[in-house]
Order: sequence, then structure tokens, then C-alpha cells
Amino acid sequence: MLKKIRTKKKDSNKKDLKPKKISQLEFEKKIIEFGKKGLTSEKIGEELRQQKIHPREYNKKISKILKDNYINPDLKNVNAKLEKVKKHYEKNKQDKRAKREKDRIFSQLKKLKKYFKVE
Repeated sequence: MLKKIRTKKKDSNKKDLKPKKISQLEFEKKIIEFGKKGLTSEKIGEELRQQKIHPREYNKKISKILKDNYINPDLKNVNAKLEKVKKHYEKNKQDKRAKREKDRIFSQLKKLKKYFKVE
């Protein structure tokens, strides 16, 4: 008994598979735009890779560009986390773990502010 041999259909959209090459200035603008949305440098890298833009092809690192433009998503995210835990702790005074978590996150925020020389 003979088996049919399946052949793959050729994609006519092979041009879309190649990474896009944009200028250094456009690359930095995109990073600043994502930073203002509150994304961390890791998430910005993922977004760029999904758009087929590879950060390794450019001179500066994402975190360096964000630091130069005074956008610090890490500080913003830790602050938001602290607010959520504080809100939870206000509703649930008996939650001892939440109290400890609140103190821990506050300490983390304090260290980050000292590290980034904010305030």
C-alpha cells in the first residue's frame, strides 16, 4: 500500500519573519514610550521582540535609556504594590502576614529610593 507524501505549502509572507531595523533614535523613543506606560525593562524587551525589534542590535541597554530619561518603573511598581497591601491591611487588621508584607515592601521601597537617589 502506498502512502501519500505531504508537502509543505510555501509561505508567501517570508518577508515578515525578518527583524525590523529602526534607527537608534526611534529605538530610544519606543523605550521611553513604554517606560511612561509603567513597563519594566524586562517587559519592554518582550514587547520589542514581539514587534520583531531585537534590543541587542542597538548600542544602549534598555535600563540605561530609562535611567537617562529619569523613568524608573521599578520604583513605580513597588509603590503601587505597597498601596495595594496597605489597602488590604486597613480592611483586615487581623491579617498579620499582610502587616509583615507591608513592612517588608516599605523597606524595599526605602532602599530603592536611596539607591536611585530619589527625595
